[in-house]
Amino acid sequence: MNNSSSLANQMKHRDREMVPLFLVRAMFGLMFASVALVTFAKVTDQPLTGVRDTSPVIKEVAITLEGNRSDGVNIIDPTGTIIAHSSDDKAGFIDVIWNSVTRERIVQDIISNDPLRLVRRENGHTAIIDPATGWSIELIGYGQDNVAAFASLLD
Repeated sequence: MNNSSSLANQMKHRDREMVPLFLVRAMFGLMFASVALVTFAKVTDQPLTGVRDTSPVIKEVAITLEGNRSDGVNIIDPTGTIIAHSSDDKAGFIDVIWNSVTRERIVQDIISNDPLRLVRRENGHTAIIDPATGWSIELIGYGQDNVAAFASLLD
């Protein structure tokens, strides 16, 4: 009996020492400081800094995404021709974009399947813009194959 109560006391002491109190206080201090800085910036209407300027569009194609989760998603050009499908080699990222566009349209209560703008910018980046919702995504940092699933449609 004495051995188990000793073990219980050791466990209580160990659990209290897992995260030192000063680290917990520092974490909450950083959290409150971050919230205070953001509040100050919003209240005083500080200009945005560290935001990249949007590069001009040099090429644009209208595309429509049609499909579902089980059969995949087609990319259709303005003439109605299927120019890519999400089951094509290394084109699974098309599903990801379709999910994002569909979700944003549901959130904004937009039922139509209006075309998206697939654009190449002067700086070489590819972007997808949904004029119906104002949603857009710059395809940088998603991997070469993922970006190529859309960028190749502009060539």
